[in-house]
Amino acid sequence: MPQLDVLDLKNKKVGDVEANPAVFEAKINNHLMKQYVVLQRATRRLGTASTKSSYGQLSGSGKKPWRQKGTGRARVGKTRSALWRGGLTIFGPTPRDYSFKMNKKARKQALRSALTECLQGDHIAVVDKIMLENPKTKEVVQVIKTLGLPEKTLFVTAEKNKNLELAVRNLQTVNVLPVEGVNVYDLLLHEKIVCTSEAVKKLGERLG
Repeated sequence: MPQLDVLDLKNKKVGDVEANPAVFEAKINNHLMKQYVVLQRATRRLGTASTKSSYGQLSGSGKKPWRQKGTGRARVGKTRSALWRGGLTIFGPTPRDYSFKMNKKARKQALRSALTECLQGDHIAVVDKIMLENPKTKEVVQVIKTLGLPEKTLFVTAEKNKNLELAVRNLQTVNVLPVEGVNVYDLLLHEKIVCTSEAVKKLGERLG
């Protein structure tokens, strides 16, 4: 069972925590991780692109611009034809839902793969707790500097931490997630994952 060092917010070791090997030493499945990321990105797509693809959606006259024969010009039925400027669009995008389903077992395996890859790449750090007296950005910035964290950092807490969430709102590349919100996309997006010791235990329970 892997043992992870636990640091305090002054970057000093204060103990260690056991990580569930079923979660942090799992077999890495790149296909499932990619599928999970595609799923997340597809779910976030608005799908609101819309074009006018039927004559009923267009404004303007349906009058025939000139008679069928005798003018020497090509025959035209109406000025709202798709061939004319201001006409309808052929096979244009319409509002749709891009999301698709991925079964629970596959999602869990993808998360285990991502956590294992992060641990193997030394992208996971563990702290005993993250308690901020005030929800101020400068306090989080000080924690990041003290722990020597990179620009893209994800904090994972056992439960919602309101002060921490408010404190990082002004930092575009720093995010906070409770254990229930941990996902493959955010794990792979950030350079460092900072978990509390309780969060490591909860991840083991959730995904083990």
